[in-house]
Amino acid sequence: MRDLVKVALVTGANKGIGFEICRQLGERGITVLVGARDEGRGKEAAGKLVAQGVDAHFVKIDVTDQRSIDQAYSMITYAFGKLDILVNNAGIFLPEDPPSGLDIETMKQVYETNVFGVFRVTKAMLPLLRNSTGGRIVNMSSSLGSLSLNSDPNFELASFLMLGYNSSKTAVNALTVFFANELRDTGIKVSSADPGYCATSLTNFAGSRTPIEGAYTAVKLATLPDDVRSGGSTTITENWIGRGIEEPNRSPITFAG
Repeated sequence: MRDLVKVALVTGANKGIGFEICRQLGERGITVLVGARDEGRGKEAAGKLVAQGVDAHFVKIDVTDQRSIDQAYSMITYAFGKLDILVNNAGIFLPEDPPSGLDIETMKQVYETNVFGVFRVTKAMLPLLRNSTGGRIVNMSSSLGSLSLNSDPNFELASFLMLGYNSSKTAVNALTVFFANELRDTGIKVSSADPGYCATSLTNFAGSRTPIEGAYTAVKLATLPDDVRSGGSTTITENWIGRGIEEPNRSPITFAG
């Protein structure tokens, strides 16, 4: 019976988009593992989901700490023996000066979570995803990672030209492409999702979209049917529109897998 229920791990899931991804996946009958660094906040978030009828469990995981990731892997292995969905949602945004004034420690801190965290967790959880009949990996990215947009002098979001954060999302897209290439002959589909400018603590609640809307694309990509490719191409289209899966008024960034 346990093998029939899908299991999803979402990092950074105690609030915002991550919490909403868990809620929407849980509404589909998927067991959700609420990944969070802080045990109190993680358990509180899992409790809220349980109260809403979701099969939710807290998993302590710090994406910047390999030991924490390994412990999470061991817990999931013991409790479930597999992982059907991994959503790499944990991310940080720090105030940045222009590139020439950017402190190297700020750059490192952003990459530790946004890039190396995605890499660490994906590598660690791959054996569990291979135990699934059709694993799904979704990396939360952003259109701010587009080199075309960042180099466009008419880019409407010019005030968001931040070397550390934006390039970290460019790197996330590269990670997505390379893992998708490696796993293309397996049942695992790898995608990147752009949640849009959402009103969360990361944006100081200044976004134009809600976490509910921001979670939509990630949930769609996390539940792709087996006969749908996650993008049909391993290249990023110039206008950041993925092929095959569409959301009203917004299209996800998708890659083959």
